[in-house]
Amino acid sequence: MAPGSTRAARRVVVIGGGPAGLMAAEALSAAGSGVSVQLYDAMPSVGRKFLLAGKGGLNLTHSEEFEPFMSRYGERKPALQPLVAAFGPPQLRDWAAALGVETFIGSSGRVFPKDMKAAPLLRAWLHRLRASGVQFFMRHRWLGWADDGALRFAAPSGEVLVQADAVVLALGGGSWARLGSDGAWVPLLAERGVPVAPLVPSNCGFDVGAASQAEAHPQGETRREFFRELVGKGASATGWSEYFASKFAGQPFKSVAISFTDSQGRSFNRKGEFVATATGVEGSLIYAASSLLRDEIAAQGSATFLLDLLPGKSPEQVLVEVRHPRGSRSLSSHLKSRLSLDGIKAAMLHEKLGKEDINDPVKLAHAIKGLPVTVIAARPIDEAISTAGGVPFEGMNADLQLYLPKALPGGNGTPVFCAGEMLDWEAPTGGYLLTACMASGRVAGQGVLKHFGL
Repeated sequence: MAPGSTRAARRVVVIGGGPAGLMAAEALSAAGSGVSVQLYDAMPSVGRKFLLAGKGGLNLTHSEEFEPFMSRYGERKPALQPLVAAFGPPQLRDWAAALGVETFIGSSGRVFPKDMKAAPLLRAWLHRLRASGVQFFMRHRWLGWADDGALRFAAPSGEVLVQADAVVLALGGGSWARLGSDGAWVPLLAERGVPVAPLVPSNCGFDVGAASQAEAHPQGETRREFFRELVGKGASATGWSEYFASKFAGQPFKSVAISFTDSQGRSFNRKGEFVATATGVEGSLIYAASSLLRDEIAAQGSATFLLDLLPGKSPEQVLVEVRHPRGSRSLSSHLKSRLSLDGIKAAMLHEKLGKEDINDPVKLAHAIKGLPVTVIAARPIDEAISTAGGVPFEGMNADLQLYLPKALPGGNGTPVFCAGEMLDWEAPTGGYLLTACMASGRVAGQGVLKHFGL
């Protein structure tokens, strides 16, 4: 701006009060009086999913070296790399420190606030944003554009029209609708000709295929089961056996490993933990493999991973212990004594193996080291931690500005930028999601300033 100029401040509207939107507002506020920043959100308060994520300890980011860190973004690594390179784990920790929040690296390499809480960080952040001039408008749900290009919002007082010189959309994905991420923005962009990849669950649980008759009833079908089948009340097409679900739903598989190779040759192999649900599996180890499992189900109708119940022992060691004479002891007592294999792990063997296989030492040892588990459906999108799909990077420039169709209402050339989970990318839990959301919000905000030469 030339000295003595009286040009009014540019009005930039940020829609969405999650980490990406808040970071975009922070980047925009750096322009001082040159920009008027207004943030709108449909919920009564901002950062609701952020606060929920902090209930068990806010995982801000991860301490991995840059290359392994970026590998967690899979096929979207090239698009996200420049964003995270500019604002990655070290910068995020410095940013938190500037807000008075000290961080530490946990035993898993994940980074947390020292007090493990999200609320103090969010309060300090909002205080700084308000002090820098950012205005907040809550309970304003975006409805798209009016004919003259104004932004339409449904507010408690009725519909509100807002003119803007630039817009940053940070509307989240499609999971956790009760916290504001409901994907309602998808048709609003699609109807204007903006390409949007369908939203699908990510970091999600899965339903397993029902046990076969040989697995569920290794000793043969009972008369009761026969009559239940006859009247159409047989077992569900999904889920564990009734016994396994009633006894073990909610219990964790600890110190296990899973391996999976899809039909395209992509592989996953990792140790960790996951949980049995009433109908299948969920938890951190499953989430880490969820994108491959989900895509394989979409392509092939099911996906089968191998569960290693004892990753700390070699197949040869397991076979030696299984073959060890057990005398009068039961098989369950033998496995517990020789391999410390009991509880849900032992129950899983009985769930998946018939009587003949479980009493064959070679087949049993093989199953302990690689038990096939078939999943046939991802859990509903609203149960997922995050979503994949959204606005593709190919539809934006390097500053995350949309290549909008010329037919956008009003024809006033208002630039629109996108950030956060509404972009088409995904990552496992562990701080990767939050880091990329905040990095993209920062780039979008700075992109607006660059667009106006500020």
